[in-house]
Amino acid sequence: MGDLNPTGLFSQTQFAAGGVYRYNLTPRWALRGNAFWGTVMGDDAKYDNPRNLSFRSRIAEFSVQAEINYLTYFTGSKNYRFTPYLFGGIAVFSFNPQTYYDGKWVDLAPLHTEGQGLPQYPNKKPYNTTQLAIPFGLGFKYSLNATFSIGLEWGMRMTFTDYLDDVSGTYADPALLFAHFGELSAILSNRWNGPEQDRPIPGDQRGSSNKRDWYSFAGITITAKVGQGRKEPCPAHKVGAMDRIKRSRGE
Repeated sequence: MGDLNPTGLFSQTQFAAGGVYRYNLTPRWALRGNAFWGTVMGDDAKYDNPRNLSFRSRIAEFSVQAEINYLTYFTGSKNYRFTPYLFGGIAVFSFNPQTYYDGKWVDLAPLHTEGQGLPQYPNKKPYNTTQLAIPFGLGFKYSLNATFSIGLEWGMRMTFTDYLDDVSGTYADPALLFAHFGELSAILSNRWNGPEQDRPIPGDQRGSSNKRDWYSFAGITITAKVGQGRKEPCPAHKVGAMDRIKRSRGE
């Protein structure tokens, strides 16, 4: 979700893969580490925007998160075998915005397409392609047997950059881009394909710098229990469980 994809939450979805290690603190709380790899894309053509910019970016994300189960849950339990859950944490991710031009994918960050780093634009700083994000979302997991569980999960990532798609601020002077970064920088900074009299000039808005970019992962999880198995529930939980058993027996 960004300047090249303003409204389509799952627009141009690509395949992703990853891994998770979860450490269960209690039947309700867990800590986990995640690693995900995927691709995000956006294209003005999807929205009939004559700005005519497009991109893809490979994402590599590593995060630490807390997870809270809505219901008591144990992998391998017959009584507590499913639960919805929420999660949130902190992530570090890398990205590399590219665009397709002249039959190949071109890295955009080194081209400084909005004049980042030029003395004529002191407020435009080169962006770092390693950033922090806040992942949060929800899921549902179900214990298949004593070892394996399966789940569905969807999580948004609130980033602290507006350059996931290499679009954020205003158009730069193509003559300056050509002089400092080469012809390709000048060409890819402005790919307007609308009426020529409407072609943007330096200083016109190229993107929206007031909004940060977002991305999300959604998919199926399969996890296997390792180690010593589940921990015993807290004493209060055990007493409550015993009371319920006795009432069901009429004791």
